[in-house]
Amino acid sequence: MKTIRDIHTLHDVLQGFKQDGETVALVPTMGGLHKGHMSLVQLASEYAERVVTSVFVNPTQFGPSEDFEDYPRTFETDRRKLSRGGVDILFAPSHEEVYPFGADNMTLVSVPGLSTILCGEHRPGHFDGVTSIVNRLFNTIAPDVAVFGQKDYQQLAIIRRMVADLHMPIKILASPTYREKTGLALSSRNRYLTDDERERANELYATLCDCRDQYPGSGQALADLEQSCIERLVRAGFKPEYFSVRQSGDLQLPNQGSRYLVVLAAVRLGETRLIDNVLFEVNGL
Repeated sequence: MKTIRDIHTLHDVLQGFKQDGETVALVPTMGGLHKGHMSLVQLASEYAERVVTSVFVNPTQFGPSEDFEDYPRTFETDRRKLSRGGVDILFAPSHEEVYPFGADNMTLVSVPGLSTILCGEHRPGHFDGVTSIVNRLFNTIAPDVAVFGQKDYQQLAIIRRMVADLHMPIKILASPTYREKTGLALSSRNRYLTDDERERANELYATLCDCRDQYPGSGQALADLEQSCIERLVRAGFKPEYFSVRQSGDLQLPNQGSRYLVVLAAVRLGETRLIDNVLFEVNGL
């Protein structure tokens, strides 16, 4: 595995791949890698001859009071995991390499509508930072395939919209959420949880699954179910930001004809923000 930190060298190596007729998959990450990330790498290797993984803690997707300074930075451990996982290139650029004119003066890529609901309502500007860095990585690497985790479902939907709207010739793959045996979705931020909080955190996934199983259709019955799920999480010690059933394609509110759905939630547990979701399909409503 080659570790590359500058775009010029990266382009030279990628050009060699393309001259040999090899396809390239990109797995963008912010590091702090766990088994969920490695499942993305595995999926990428099934769809392309060459795999590039980026490790870059992107400052533009963090709010002023969020955990940018404390976000896990475990580069050497990450590098060993990626090498064992068969990655061809680890791209680990500096902030100056990614934002040559500074992050405050960057060209912004924004997906309206989808970026300001759900997580976007509680983290203003977050998704603009996400789409801007992902667009830069797409422009820099020009992958044939890019892989994202389903756990960050709203992010996945926004990136799919960006790719479609900008006519990018990139196939977006979603890798299923990797969970502990208890159901807790793996996240780099899980390391912030205390032992007691980690045990209680399992209730989030259980509540999502129960909402899926009890889905009554759209309207007041759904609003009542969502509210009961929020109250259940509060009793378990969470501070919910939202708990909502949406259409999985466009994240709009469901109607009686909606078939493909996703129930999403974001909560605070102690000092840790957790997100999760469950996809499901309904018939005959």
